[in-house]
Amino acid sequence: MTSLQGFTCDRGRRPAAPARAARRMSPLLARTLAAVLLAAMLTGCAFGPDHARPAMDLPDAWREGTADAGDVQDGWWKGFDDPALDALVAAALDHNRDLAKAIANVDEARAQLGLARADQMPRLDARGGSERQRYSLNSLNSFTEDTRIQDLHNVGGALSYEVDLWGRYRRATEAARAQLLSTVAARDTVRLALTAQVARTYFDLRAYDQQLQVARDTLASRESTQELRKVRFELGLTSELDYRQAIAEAAAARSTVHTLEYNVAASEGALGVLTGRSPRDIVSGTVERGLAVDAVPVPPSVPAGLPSALLERRPDIVQAEQQLAAASANIGVAKAAYFPSISLTGLLGYESTDLTRLFTGPSGTWRYAGSVTMPIFDFGRVKAGVEAAEARQRAALAGYEKAVQDAFREAQDALVSNRKARGVVEAQTTQITALRRSLHLARLRYDNGYSSYLEVLDAERTLFEVEIALASAQRDQLVAVVEIYRALGGGWAGIAPQQPEEARNDAAPSEKAVATAQ
Repeated sequence: MTSLQGFTCDRGRRPAAPARAARRMSPLLARTLAAVLLAAMLTGCAFGPDHARPAMDLPDAWREGTADAGDVQDGWWKGFDDPALDALVAAALDHNRDLAKAIANVDEARAQLGLARADQMPRLDARGGSERQRYSLNSLNSFTEDTRIQDLHNVGGALSYEVDLWGRYRRATEAARAQLLSTVAARDTVRLALTAQVARTYFDLRAYDQQLQVARDTLASRESTQELRKVRFELGLTSELDYRQAIAEAAAARSTVHTLEYNVAASEGALGVLTGRSPRDIVSGTVERGLAVDAVPVPPSVPAGLPSALLERRPDIVQAEQQLAAASANIGVAKAAYFPSISLTGLLGYESTDLTRLFTGPSGTWRYAGSVTMPIFDFGRVKAGVEAAEARQRAALAGYEKAVQDAFREAQDALVSNRKARGVVEAQTTQITALRRSLHLARLRYDNGYSSYLEVLDAERTLFEVEIALASAQRDQLVAVVEIYRALGGGWAGIAPQQPEEARNDAAPSEKAVATAQ
């Protein structure tokens, strides 16, 4: 039984040629092994810059926030305590096509990293072939008419390895690893944006539902008033002006109902796409409702003094930084092309013109070779590749800095919006209470002949507008909290707020006093 690097054949006898060939190869193998070990020691050097996070002027902490703060756990949307929202988010995470695409991109990047790692390792291939050739009688005098047609059969194993002296493949692996991390961060970015979009769209839907109910109640009231004014006008008890004004107000409310019905349908369709529903369900299905927009509990506010390092958790910043790391590593890949490429190959096997004697001793063969390839004159191809890699690195650096700037802007805007939205809801709630009392008084004055119907219409119109606006403000308050979660990468659980500098200075004397007393 003879084993030839993956090939095994039982010929009933043991050939001696491979053993003798192995003995003759032993000095060669020793020299080759020494060369490979030396190359392995030299692979510690690599061209191109090592990645380091760029320094930026960042604030220590935010001062926006309120006192009723608490930690946010994983699954930040569950803080709204709405089972319908939880179900929609779960469906989106399971079936959304954008997220499925991002997950597939991660799988591809992981496979690309495997390819890059494989380039650093030797390659072993099995080879075999059989050929028949008719030679010209004028090529060699040794050929005769009987021997000019010859066969050649071979089988064996081939080992090849490119010595990574200049760190080309090591940098390529480093770039592939950074690209994988960037793709993972991109998937997390899609996931965070998806959950935030589902929450925003759901709160839009619940706000439209509440506004539509207000509009329908107002329409029913105005249609009743219109019929009453019509009867009074036909009896000569009121002017045509009052009757025509009642018709106009009913038509305005009817127009608002139609607009809000469209908004509800559009929001349901958007949620259907976000949750990965089938086209049939998108067209004919409905969305399960949960809490009314004014009944959804507002989660805890952001504590004052959160460290700005919290934004490092944002997946889009992680993605931008890893893209910068990959671009930096690719500079090393491009610069390595300036230097020689050293390849080692070896072959061990059998070769014979007679297939029946292929695995006999005299048929044993081996070959080894080394090659060096180095660019001499390439019309600036390598230089252009290096310049292109450096330009991509500068672009990635600018992208990272822009991502950090956008992150702080979005976080600051979300914090301010959250604080102001609370004030808007409180003010409009107070306004509605006053307007309802004003409408009651206006109707009393009109019924008793102290004012015109125009005063009643103004009170009704103002109350209707503010009730619609209150539903929008309540939606905006919830959306502002969603934007904080998204801007801070999903919450602030486990992050201890920083004390202001003044508080730390005030605490220092008391701490010293305790230490002295001890």
